[in-house]
Amino acid sequence: MKAMPILIAVAATALLTPAAHAAPPSIDDYLAEVMGETGVPGLSVVVTRGDRVVHAAGYGEDSQGAPVTEDTPMRIASVSKSFTAMAVMTLVEDGRIALDEPVADQLPGFTMADPRFADVTVRHLLNQTSGFSDTTIDVTELETSTVLADHTAKLAAGSLAADPGTRYEYCNVNYDLAARLVEVASGRPFGDYLKEHVFGPLGMSRSTVGADVPPADGYNSVFGAWLSRPELPGFLASSGSGGVVTTAADMGRWLISQTGNGTPLVSPESLRVMHTSSTVDYYAMGWIPHRGPDGVEQLIHPGNLFTYSAVQAIVPATGHGFAVLANSASLYDETYDVLNGLIALSQGRDPERPGGGRQSVELVLGLIALAATGLGVLGVRRSGRWARRRAGTLAWRVASRFLPLLVPAALLAAYPDLITILMGGRTVTWAQLTYFPLPLTITVVVAALAGVATATARLLRLRATAHAG
Repeated sequence: MKAMPILIAVAATALLTPAAHAAPPSIDDYLAEVMGETGVPGLSVVVTRGDRVVHAAGYGEDSQGAPVTEDTPMRIASVSKSFTAMAVMTLVEDGRIALDEPVADQLPGFTMADPRFADVTVRHLLNQTSGFSDTTIDVTELETSTVLADHTAKLAAGSLAADPGTRYEYCNVNYDLAARLVEVASGRPFGDYLKEHVFGPLGMSRSTVGADVPPADGYNSVFGAWLSRPELPGFLASSGSGGVVTTAADMGRWLISQTGNGTPLVSPESLRVMHTSSTVDYYAMGWIPHRGPDGVEQLIHPGNLFTYSAVQAIVPATGHGFAVLANSASLYDETYDVLNGLIALSQGRDPERPGGGRQSVELVLGLIALAATGLGVLGVRRSGRWARRRAGTLAWRVASRFLPLLVPAALLAAYPDLITILMGGRTVTWAQLTYFPLPLTITVVVAALAGVATATARLLRLRATAHAG
């Protein structure tokens, strides 16, 4: 589910043609324009270069009315995976975890119904090439876990979708299992280990896993209106896949370390390993190497929960690091556009004009919902005329007229499964579809109700016409 906003953002960016600035603005001016054009409730940003922070600031407000600053805690969702990979690598260097040895040999209590689980290595987990898949594991059941040990035990009934090391598939189980491995190898709770061996050495004093005091509720966008909502309950407390809560200021310290500057957490060789794609696909270890819009190599990782979104990137060639954190989530991920704008500014280029993506997507969906409502009302009002015109028509021909009306209802019935397929097999539930995809969900529901109402009215009129005849 968490990949949907960035996929829509990339697609919509290709369709929009924003106007360019006359000259590159300052970072503050650019971000002020971002806030005005996108309308996002709150945003915090950090830009680093080498061993220093170039810019760190917050914009907007949180759901409690407090101004967002560079020290405002934010959920960073799947950006957490790079921190989990770092925790694992510190233990690899200490000789307490073997990167290329089976997880089962290093993690008591880890077993699965599929015998291939015995071949899954730690490297497979971090490269997302273990064979774990939402399609073969009951992810909904896993989310009822409150501790990593229970989460690991609930994998016993699951199976793999591919032989370990042969196929990439993004699955949060990989990183939650890696977090449990950190606990067992270190003898410390995962969050405590991160504080002591990652956050602490870097001076990330406001960073935690799960957060003893959770950040303020985030927002969802619904046809242009921002609604404050609590984060959807799930396996967040000690999750290695998405449990980190941090700030823009702390992310600056992290990015400096990731570019090979500041306090080293691991050797340069281990850092290189974490930043290098696997032999199977592009995914590295909590980072995604790719070529940016400017053609320059980047390392990036997005993160999307249901009321928060984030993205981080480093540009090895220039030593720049970037993080954009938002206390909102919508069908269109604004953080990706902001990131690209900041990268453009760092290279002396004029960033594309921000904004319009979320509004455009929701405008289209709103117009579809309004059109469906209008057609539904019209269909009900004209159902009597429709029935009279078809009096005496063969039954199968009349029935065929109903099928198009019921297509939206069929789509609604299969809605979670269809989105799951579009998400590459990532499990999607009805509860999740009422969060940031809510505009799409409302549109599908309205279209289905309009079709069913029209079909029902026509059927009743047909029966009345037949009886009158």
